[in-house]
Amino acid sequence: MSHDHAYKQFFSHPDMVKDLLQGFVHEHWIVDIDFSTLERVNGSYIADDLRERANDLIWRVKFKNKEEWLYLYLLLEFQSSIDRFMAVRLMTYVGLLYQDLIKSKQLPTPGKLPPVFPIVLYNGERRWKASTQLSDLIQSVPPDLAQWQPEQRYMLIEEHQFSDEELKPLKNLAAALFRLENSDNVEQLAQVIGSLVKWLKKPQQDSLRQAFVEWLKQGPLQKLSHHSEPLETLNDLHEVQQMLSKRVDQWVKQWKSEGYQEGVAKGEVNALRLVLQSRFGDLPSWVDEKLIHADQSSLNRWLLRASHVDNLESLFK
Repeated sequence: MSHDHAYKQFFSHPDMVKDLLQGFVHEHWIVDIDFSTLERVNGSYIADDLRERANDLIWRVKFKNKEEWLYLYLLLEFQSSIDRFMAVRLMTYVGLLYQDLIKSKQLPTPGKLPPVFPIVLYNGERRWKASTQLSDLIQSVPPDLAQWQPEQRYMLIEEHQFSDEELKPLKNLAAALFRLENSDNVEQLAQVIGSLVKWLKKPQQDSLRQAFVEWLKQGPLQKLSHHSEPLETLNDLHEVQQMLSKRVDQWVKQWKSEGYQEGVAKGEVNALRLVLQSRFGDLPSWVDEKLIHADQSSLNRWLLRASHVDNLESLFK
């Protein structure tokens, strides 16, 4: 199962969507939502260019004591490069959703379109710099012309901008996923998995438990075990928890005996990135590519030169 597909599995479950909204959308109307009415909407219609969108999910939910639907358009963004024109994409996608509702005669109130809440869930390493408002992307026009320009905005949830101190107190499945994604030590990983074992006990959560197991096997556990553990035999969160409790000491000793060079290199990459950001601001994507694929001698050489060069190009000559 690919990383992208695993994420789609997570947010194909109502409990995950509920926790994402309750934990990370801090707006007053959230308390008026009846989450028992959450239901997935078929979003497999295809845009005019015949390109099916793979990483969007559409849900709808009712407000308490009301029959009107609110549509939730959740776009999962995994690209390392930032889409400056994301607001344009969302405007197009919401328009296609409306067209589909009209064509299929599914308007909840005759002659009225339902409200749509667009969310972009971004889990890339780089900070999201694109504007969340379409109006910021349109060139300046006279005030009387501005009123005729299209409008669209979206909520951005940027996973890597939450610290573990912020996420740890939350009894929240989305927060647990973010902690696993950001985890850099086996103790924290084991702690989060222990919480998931306690929280995911209902029979209707079987598919969500399995999604966590498959994602852990092909992601965090694969990195930690260094391919020394037969991960394919793990089929349940309890098994993952038991395996971690047995193997933590063994892995730590193994890493220490090997010098854990991979971790050393990662630390040097992060240190060099911080130095360069402090001198030159946001780094272009080509710099990140060089840092990620650099050998040890290159990293050492660049670290020594980083505080003296006048520009990024000079550093990598």
